[in-house]
Amino acid sequence: MSDAYLDAPVVLRVENVTAGYGGSPIIEDVTLDVRKGHITAIVGPNGAGKSTLLKAISGVIKVTSGHVFVLDKETTNLPPEKLVRRKLAYVPQVANTFPDLTVKENLEMGGYTRKHGVAQRIDALGELFPDLKKSLRRKAGALSGGQRSMLAMARGLMLDPEVMLLDEPSAGLSPILQSALWEQIENVTATGVGICVVEQNTRRSLRHAQWGYVMVLGKNRLDGPAEKLLHDEEVIDLYVGRMS
Repeated sequence: MSDAYLDAPVVLRVENVTAGYGGSPIIEDVTLDVRKGHITAIVGPNGAGKSTLLKAISGVIKVTSGHVFVLDKETTNLPPEKLVRRKLAYVPQVANTFPDLTVKENLEMGGYTRKHGVAQRIDALGELFPDLKKSLRRKAGALSGGQRSMLAMARGLMLDPEVMLLDEPSAGLSPILQSALWEQIENVTATGVGICVVEQNTRRSLRHAQWGYVMVLGKNRLDGPAEKLLHDEEVIDLYVGRMS
């Protein structure tokens, strides 16, 4: 683990969070940190509660116990429209763009609460996402899967967040497009944004992350430096799978 990671400030802190959809809790007593300019990966088997955790952090579902802090200020159960003003962006796996709007219109929608500088922010994101810069007048529905994932991230960045939650950003993409997407995710962290990503592809996400959390049946099972988890015998056997 590098000193740079340990020295980076915590931009998102989740303490003993329990949440669900009205019945029995889906996640229980979950704790994690996300640090500025670094990638934190949440991995684990299907049904572990990974996406539910992101929804609880982002105010989509109610936290029944525990606390969420963004930039050291409590944000537990704040609605999503208020969380964006607290510098948290959430990019869900589905319904994350408006397919009938152009790329530029999608970005403008992402910056709807900005009082000024929308055009300048779109220009800056065009430098970060060159594929989108060339496609500003295309409808989002005409983009490739990888381009749509990048557009969803760019929309989330329109309000200059300090932390971004990504739910399965590479789902359905070919290996080549997954590589391109992860390159963009790393480019985003280089701007200082802390990223928390949920992925089914455990091996790839741990290769790119600096810290990882393994969730099983709604609870923290393991956590630690991502590289160490990638070579942990238990993680490999249960959640990663060995290379043939």
